[in-house]
Amino acid sequence: MPSEPPSDRSMLDRLVDWLPTTGPFKFIAARILVPFWAWRTPVKKLPGGPPFSIQPGDNLQRMMNLVMPLKDKSAIGRAVAALAIAQNVDEIYAGLDNVGTVHFARFVIVDNNICMLSVYDGDFTNYIRDFIATIGSVFDAVVKLVEGGDAVIPSEHNIEKFIDWVHAHDMYQVPDLATGILRDQEQLKGDTAESGNDDLRLLPRELILQLNVNTNVSLGSGYRAYPGYSAAQVRKQFGIGW
Repeated sequence: MPSEPPSDRSMLDRLVDWLPTTGPFKFIAARILVPFWAWRTPVKKLPGGPPFSIQPGDNLQRMMNLVMPLKDKSAIGRAVAALAIAQNVDEIYAGLDNVGTVHFARFVIVDNNICMLSVYDGDFTNYIRDFIATIGSVFDAVVKLVEGGDAVIPSEHNIEKFIDWVHAHDMYQVPDLATGILRDQEQLKGDTAESGNDDLRLLPRELILQLNVNTNVSLGSGYRAYPGYSAAQVRKQFGIGW
């Protein structure tokens, strides 16, 4: 058998990579180190939703990952939430059709959260305004089951508050450029200069601290494309078969 090529990495590099896989290291990092960092360097939770962009291509197929904690955190509470969707699903889908910029939307229940996951075109604020105009009164039946929801319904009479509420419950989207999360954190503190160690292979402290205060995040803007030809269609056209 051919032998594996010798690694040009030093013993210290291999030790550094191996340590995080050990149980004692994981325990110390999770129970001691991260809480100490969070105490010494408190960070703010980054706001949800996609970042603002003036590039037209960046405003196509944007994601909204709305995570709404239910008031009743029991099987009954989850069942009532499922019922609220089922009773209004036709109106919700008709309203999304009328919004005209929505590619995809679905509701899921994860633990004690009811979540709306959607993909839309354009500006987030306009999307929510159009959403309220078409199905706001129907969606209120869901929002009233959520912690803090009573303060923003009826949504048609609390448009600005409702937009802010949705934004607060939308997952922070980690930028596609991995180091962008560090830039977002610095800007939130008023520092716009690029600084610090941006090598994510070293798990920078800023990333760990953000994930410490932001337990639900979306990893990037996701795969975005319009359907083309599948591999099966291409092979059929060439007469290749499977």
